[in-house]
Amino acid sequence: MNLESSYDCSQASVDLPKLLEQLDALQRAGGASAETEQQINHLQNQIRFIRNKCSIPGQAE
Repeated sequence: MNLESSYDCSQASVDLPKLLEQLDALQRAGGASAETEQQINHLQNQIRFIRNKCSIPGQAE
């Protein structure tokens, strides 16, 4: 997924659910390894970026 300032918001309806699903799976799996935490932070940043860029309301992750 290409998340740059030129991100196409028409893709948000596909990308956002995928990202949220990945985030949920990582959070449910637990495991507090540094790599897992890094993946969770990355997903949260991507979700925030899409929501901000495309004006999509949502709760904070």
